[in-house]
Amino acid sequence: MLSILACGMVFFPGLFYGLRKVLKSAFTHWSDADVVVVSERLVSSVHASLATVSGVLVVNTCRDVMNDRHWLVNSFVLFGAPYMAYDLYAMYLSHYHQQRLINNSTAHQNHSLQTVKAFLSKERLLVFHHMALLLVFMPIVLFFRRDLGDFFIACFWMTEFSTPFVSLGKILIQLGLENSKLHWINGVMVLCSFFTCRILLFPYMYWMYGQQFDLPLHSVPFHLPLHCNVGNLSIMVPQVYWFILLVKKAHRLYRRKVKVQGPKHE
Repeated sequence: MLSILACGMVFFPGLFYGLRKVLKSAFTHWSDADVVVVSERLVSSVHASLATVSGVLVVNTCRDVMNDRHWLVNSFVLFGAPYMAYDLYAMYLSHYHQQRLINNSTAHQNHSLQTVKAFLSKERLLVFHHMALLLVFMPIVLFFRRDLGDFFIACFWMTEFSTPFVSLGKILIQLGLENSKLHWINGVMVLCSFFTCRILLFPYMYWMYGQQFDLPLHSVPFHLPLHCNVGNLSIMVPQVYWFILLVKKAHRLYRRKVKVQGPKHE
């Protein structure tokens, strides 16, 4: 267990450090903020891809959604746990450099309690999400679930399928391709993948449980312990909130594009 945890502690920060070095050399005109943002997004995409592949493998293996076991579950939880701690640092570093860039380096010259508070205030929902996964989800998976539910844990990993598309969108903007066809196609993929894997996934898990025990979908919640329903709801609500934000952003970008292109067709 410790060796797997150590691998994660080396892999994700090491990849982030290596990407920063490579991007800094390849794109000499980029600021520190540009390099950190893109590096963070690339590492996030790598983690999301690993989580998605692991989730698909486990889901396709488990026939009994409650009792079937797969060695990959505990192993990937241990390997991925350091990512959550690293990503908090990477997000803070990204925020720090962006604030320096916005203020022309006249503010936030050095790391301080003030810069940390500013980051926590701006990204409080994401920070809460990461801390909950690290301090609540991981201990439950490893020590308190009585070796049950590998299928459902793998389903939660599959929610990461949308992350590479979200990251690619930010990278395309960084490269000045926000008006390209690729960015538009990627935006559609973000909405479709997010809705499918982060929202529809929840009724899918309830449906699979119902299939296992011959229950109609609408009655499944009444056959589950209260803490299971509350836990699923607490995870789903932020997903719905983020999806609404994505839809609003996509709508704004679409209206802006129509407004810009309108006179050209007249």
